Amino acid sequence: MTAPTAEVEDASANWAKARAGVGDRIFAGAALAAGLTILAALAGVFIFLAIKGAPGFTKSAEVYGPHAESFLGYVVPLLVGTFTASVIALVIAVPLAFGIALVISHYAPRWIATPVAYVIDLLAAVPSVVYGLWGAFYLANKLKPMHLWLHDTFGDWPVLGSLFGEPNATGRSILTAGIVLAIMILPIITAISREVFSRTPRLHEEAALALGATRWEMIRMTVFPYARSGMVSAVMLGLGRALGETMAVTMVLSFGFDLSWNIIGSSSPTSIAANIALKYKERSADTLNVLVATGLVLFLMTFLVNFLARWIVGRNERRMAR
Repeated sequence: MTAPTAEVEDASANWAKARAGVGDRIFAGAALAAGLTILAALAGVFIFLAIKGAPGFTKSAEVYGPHAESFLGYVVPLLVGTFTASVIALVIAVPLAFGIALVISHYAPRWIATPVAYVIDLLAAVPSVVYGLWGAFYLANKLKPMHLWLHDTFGDWPVLGSLFGEPNATGRSILTAGIVLAIMILPIITAISREVFSRTPRLHEEAALALGATRWEMIRMTVFPYARSGMVSAVMLGLGRALGETMAVTMVLSFGFDLSWNIIGSSSPTSIAANIALKYKERSADTLNVLVATGLVLFLMTFLVNFLARWIVGRNERRMAR
């Protein structure tokens, strides 16, 4: 009885091992195919933008309009508008997102944290058109007194005066667009930060508390170091969303090409994505080349932002592993 039983067990183990090997190979192949598909799609987008947008770099001054004589003069104000709105969004959203994530994961009781987490997640389901309409027709009017206060308070200061110059009478400024973008990227940063905060090893937190640390000291010494790479990833994903947002910025911002740092004025430039959306309908063949060229610039800028985020996350992970 013993010998046949051993043979049956060996045969069963070999069969299970063979099945597992086939399954592992199939899964590895499927994962590799999925990764290569994403790379092929990115390469295809880049090739298309490069081919269609290459003529847009060398058009005549008439194609770029009265505000620019070259492609560089055309795209630089758009880059400034894109970065300005995105930076304003990050300055507002990142502290709020980290604070909300900490409240949900470490401070609030579960009966409060769960509904708050659901409400924050639901903000991501609101279409960008709705945010744009709300920002253009409601928020802009409510921000007019704040624009006037910023101008009256800081308008004569040496550096801040360039940021808070003559305010826009409609309230539809790049500051308003940045606030709308901040609300839009808040759920992304909050959700990722909440997840990485909650993954902090419980033993590390209990050890810090046992040594006499307060709750905030425990978070600063155990949660933040452990979650640093995830926090950077969350911020970079939010920045990528802000850089590529189209409809909300299109509806909120007044269209402009003047290279101005005034974030509450009417002369602030729009973003690259909003400019493409505004001009695509009335495009000509030459204008289309210029728009695709600006899309290529936005694509490369977003790619560099995500590459930088991956590098920072990898460096932090290697530092934590030492």
